[in-house]
Amino acid sequence: MDRSQKAESVAFLTEVFNEAGAVVITRNLGMTVAQSTALRIKVREAGASFKVAKNSLAKIAAKGTAYEGVIDLFTGPTGIAASADPVAAAKVVVDFAKTNDKLEIVGGAMGTVVLNADGIKALATMPSLDEMRAKLIGLVQAPATKIAQLTTAPAAKLARVFAAYAEKDAA
Repeated sequence: MDRSQKAESVAFLTEVFNEAGAVVITRNLGMTVAQSTALRIKVREAGASFKVAKNSLAKIAAKGTAYEGVIDLFTGPTGIAASADPVAAAKVVVDFAKTNDKLEIVGGAMGTVVLNADGIKALATMPSLDEMRAKLIGLVQAPATKIAQLTTAPAAKLARVFAAYAEKDAA
């Protein structure tokens, strides 16, 4: 890797650290290319990114960002999963690690808060931003739906009464 490639890699990682809502640091212990590709596809589908990085370059990129606290986690073959949604990257990586013993979750961070592996697993159990938004919209819409049902119910009952009288008169 020459200097220009290293500079590009550091710039990319710095951008990842600056835009991420959460970062998950993994250790890839002998994953095959197929397994790594499967992980990247799942991460991308969740709206996150996964990058295998040189530790020295990742340490340089993390300096001066909110994720400076994870510098100590960059040892061994390191992978970095990041997403704007604080939960998305953690969910995908934790789910993948359950089925693949060659991917080890080392830790991560949510902004300046450094998390250990258990913290990342706990983060993965939380609902994502989209799920939270859907629940909030459902809670807001429920009263409006009930009001609409209550306002139309008397009219429906009145229509049934008139229909019953009409049938009675017709008989």
